[in-house]
Amino acid sequence: MNIREYRKKGVSVVEIVEDGVIISNSQNLLDIISDVSSKRIAVRRENICEDFYDLHTGLAGEILQKASNYRLCIGIIGDYSDITSKSFRDFMYESNETRQIVFKGTIEEVVRAFCR
Repeated sequence: MNIREYRKKGVSVVEIVEDGVIISNSQNLLDIISDVSSKRIAVRRENICEDFYDLHTGLAGEILQKASNYRLCIGIIGDYSDITSKSFRDFMYESNETRQIVFKGTIEEVVRAFCR
């Protein structure tokens, strides 16, 4: 697994740098956290399967629950302008407010969100 580490104010954020889908279920997330040394992880939008972005599948809720149980912060980097689902847009807004799972356009924005 390719990673980049960012540090700000003594806080570490690990960005997973991979092509394709690496998270298609909650077990994939647990496998990733067992391989990295940070509780703050960033992945690209395309690294998470499309089911995550459809709240009816329950995958987003399942991953959020795992993040909560393991006290993880997950930053999802990407362009969200194509998301038309009001419920998912509301989910993104609420998640960004809690800073447990954040949806940002760049890694720099994720690092800022986790290191305030």
